[in-house]
Amino acid sequence: MNEQELEGKWKQVKGKFKQKYGEITDEDTTYSEGKFDEMLGKLEEKTGKTKAELKEEINKL
Repeated sequence: MNEQELEGKWKQVKGKFKQKYGEITDEDTTYSEGKFDEMLGKLEEKTGKTKAELKEEINKL
């Protein structure tokens, strides 16, 4: 899965959450995106893998 596909899937998830829970805002989802990026950064640092490698590994899980 490439970066574009992953971004598209994230947008779908955000849209579904917004539909189900009307009180969720763009600010909430942006915060979540930031935390995910932070987690990837920490994993990159500890494993020595690239962000793309880690995303692929996450998708396999």
